[in-house]
Amino acid sequence: MIRVIDNKFSAILGARLIKISQVSRDTGISRTTLTNIYYKRSTYITFAVLNKLYEYLDCSVNDLFPYIAETTTDKEKEALNE
Repeated sequence: MIRVIDNKFSAILGARLIKISQVSRDTGISRTTLTNIYYKRSTYITFAVLNKLYEYLDCSVNDLFPYIAETTTDKEKEALNE
């Protein structure tokens, strides 16, 4: 089973026409950190950054990083059918 946490940061900024540099100025979060989140290169995010983003974007955890339910890989499907 694969469990995935999706990253909707770039979609939210795009929909609201907000630039990374503006988020950085308004929140104090480094541009590098925001760029890594935007391009889905981050492997972890601190609670301090999450709190600032949720407050700034006025959204919830699920809006920004929705959890995608478990999916079965093709290999796992094959093993179940054997």
